[in-house]
Amino acid sequence: MYRPLADELRPEKLEDMVGQRHILGENGLLTRIVERGNIPNMIFYGPSGTGKTTAARIIASRTNRTLRKLNATTAGISDIKQIIDELDTFLTPGGVLLYLDEIQYFNKRQQQSLLEFIENGKITLIASTTENPYFYIFNAILSRSTVFEFKQVTAEEIVPAVERAIRYLEKRDGVEISPEPGALEAIASGCGGDVRKAINAVELLYASSRREDGRVSIALADVRQLAQRSAMRYDRDGDEHYDIISALQKSIRGSDPDAALHYLARLVEAGDLISPCRRLLVIAAEDIGLAYPQAIPIVKACVDSAMQLGYPEARIPLADAVVLLATAPKSNSAYMGINSALADVKKGKSGAIPRELQNKHADGTGFERDQGYKYPHDFPNHYVEQQYLPDGLKGARYYEFGENKNEQAARLYWEKIK
Repeated sequence: MYRPLADELRPEKLEDMVGQRHILGENGLLTRIVERGNIPNMIFYGPSGTGKTTAARIIASRTNRTLRKLNATTAGISDIKQIIDELDTFLTPGGVLLYLDEIQYFNKRQQQSLLEFIENGKITLIASTTENPYFYIFNAILSRSTVFEFKQVTAEEIVPAVERAIRYLEKRDGVEISPEPGALEAIASGCGGDVRKAINAVELLYASSRREDGRVSIALADVRQLAQRSAMRYDRDGDEHYDIISALQKSIRGSDPDAALHYLARLVEAGDLISPCRRLLVIAAEDIGLAYPQAIPIVKACVDSAMQLGYPEARIPLADAVVLLATAPKSNSAYMGINSALADVKKGKSGAIPRELQNKHADGTGFERDQGYKYPHDFPNHYVEQQYLPDGLKGARYYEFGENKNEQAARLYWEKIK
């Protein structure tokens, strides 16, 4: 029966795993926990192909627990009850280690069905998720578990795993495999930090290569074709989506056009047009703001052009907007001002609108002449001093002029006028 190469090469010891040295190194916290044998309930959080399932298998083996595996996308309460029925039987003499993959797909009732048994220790739960557990897993489970983050594996860490896969195939099939220069590195860098994907790529390249006199050549061109889109990690509803959008805004805010273009390219490659358009409109107002207010209509024009063009041409006006915003002067003065004003409103600081500012057309006969509103355009420089804030907020300051040429020019003008 066919068995995937990645499964054949699955490590049997924690120290043989690729990556995750921060928790699985010689002095890593997870390594020390496993060595002592007193395993808590755990949540493994991180991208696919980073070793979460492998670690759970090794932990079950090292601690003499019976491993039961469920995938929350297809499992239900009946599957949990079936595992519970095995407790205290000859089927589970050392207890059960339940590996629950993609736990974020279990609803609250399904997750709560585990509580009694993970509290009394009859079931040790290791749940895995690719999403932020603090958003997707209910507090009752989180409070009884320890969260370990599995990080994306670097290309440098994956190269030895690729070499190991090639040596294994050579020994298994009695052949000599000759990768072209740079092919192994291209496999490692083209898998997007997913070790399983890298080994699967080796298997596919090996199977599709011609054999001549017991020799197999792995062409660099084949690797590049296979890895053309493999390095992309993107889920429009997942953490990676929000991480890329966040990185785009922070790169623009930090005035780094190269990094900003990189994150835009990832969104373009994923075919996501709506997200960058919406975020660029926000950035123009939030981060550039009054330092260069013309950026707002310019970015709006770029976004409109992108929406009309669609991909692939949409990348061009979007790139124009990204570079413009990244290299423009920055100010968040208006953003901070509205946030301060909102904070006061939410605290109930409002009060009656001054009589001078009320809508005089809604008054009854005779009220207009008592309103006392001073029309600024009737005064020199179109300005006259009068109270606009409610009495309870008189003197409050929400807006502070930013330290940029545009806002400082406005500050000097109003200081002269007022």
